[in-house]
Parts: sequence; C-alpha cells; structure tokens
Amino acid sequence: MLVGFIGLIGFIIFAVFAIMWIVSLVKKNGKAIRNFLIATAGFIVMIIASVIGIGSFVSEVMNEIDDETNQVAEENSESSDEENIQDEVQEEPETEEKENNDEGDVSREHQSALNKAESYANHMYMSKKGVYKQLTSEYGEKFPEEAADYAMDHLDADWKENALNKAKTYADEMDMSKSAVYDQLISEHGEQFTEKEAKYAMDKLEADWKENALNKAKTYADEMDMSKDAIYDQLISEHGEQFTKKEAQYAVDHLD
Repeated sequence: MLVGFIGLIGFIIFAVFAIMWIVSLVKKNGKAIRNFLIATAGFIVMIIASVIGIGSFVSEVMNEIDDETNQVAEENSESSDEENIQDEVQEEPETEEKENNDEGDVSREHQSALNKAESYANHMYMSKKGVYKQLTSEYGEKFPEEAADYAMDHLDADWKENALNKAKTYADEMDMSKSAVYDQLISEHGEQFTEKEAKYAMDKLEADWKENALNKAKTYADEMDMSKDAIYDQLISEHGEQFTKKEAQYAVDHLD
C-alpha cells in the first residue's frame, strides 16, 4: 500500500511540473529548467515505486505458490501415511494366520518329543546331549531323529544351570569328591555336559569336601568293615573316590 501511494504522489508531481515546464517554455520564462528537473524527479520516483510494486507483487505470487505446494505435499504425505497404516492392518491378520498355520503343521509326534525333552531338561536337569540320546535311544523314548531334532531346536533350557543342579545332587546327596563330581558331569557314560558347562557348575558349587570324605569313610567303615588304611586308600584312589590326601586324612582322623 505504501509503495502504491508513493508511486501515485510521484505521478502527480511528474504531471503537474511537466505541464508547468511546457507552460514555461511557451512563456519563455526562467522557471522552465526548475520545472523540468522537478518533473523528472517525480517521474523517477514513479518508476522506482512501480518497480518496487511489481517486485512485491511477484514475491506475493511466489509465496502463494509455495504455500499451495506445501499444502499439496502435506496432503500427499497424510494420504501416504493412511495407506501405510491400512497396509499394516491388512498384513497383521496374514502374519497371525501364518503363525497359526505353522503351529498347526506340527505333528503329534514332534510335539510329544518336545514335551519329553522339556521334562528331561527342566525337571531332571539332563544335558543337551543326554536329552537327545534319551529321545532317540532304543532303550529310551525311541523317537525318530527328525522328531528329536525338532524338539532340540525348540527346547528352551539353561544347560549351565542344569550342570550345577546335577553337581549339587552328587555333592550333597551322594557325598562325592570335587574331582569325581566333575568327571561324572563330563563323562560319556555319565551326564555328558560340555567341559565349559561342568566348569561353570564346579565354580558355582558350594560343598564341604572334607565332610563328604568323612561321610564316605563312615560308609566304608560301618557297612563294609574296612580298616582305616584301606579306607584312606579308597578315598584318594583315582579309581575310587578321588578325594585329596588332606580331605582323606581329615576323614580317617575323625572316624569314631
């Protein structure tokens, strides 16, 4: 608005003094040059105002175009988001249906093998290798290897904790020595845990090995009527109880 007003004033000045300049030329008086300069200044002001006005108009048009472009982009973005949400909603039932179909594809024998594996692992604290052998053994569950493989792939068990629980049983209920417990955990004819799992068990196991040696010594003395020397030898033997000499001596010294 201000630019338009300035342009109008410039035009009026130009018109008035242009007329006065022409009149001065006709009358041939000294005011012709002054009127000419003022008219020229008015003309320049009018031109500048016109240029500024045109620039402002172009700027406003460009801003309106940008606003319309942004609005269209936002509408397209909202439309795309809505389409994505609809696609996700349509995909969810398909995924659930696929999961249900997968569950339905499991045979009864495969599921039975998994149930047995869970029982052996979570209630009897068997090793992974021990569970698999029990599932497939002719003297065990007699499942085909395919069913046993499915069971082991879907079995959730903490084998290190299983090894620890087995170690506690051997130490607390059977009074075995530390070396004997470890050997039993990793033996192919025993529990068949890995060395890493057995080491974890022995590191976490809390047991009084001297008292275990004493309990074993009492068993040999009371039930087998063995002498102290024979008991000592049996306690430290590599083919016997595998207690340390210190533990064996403690046991013999405390026999009644």
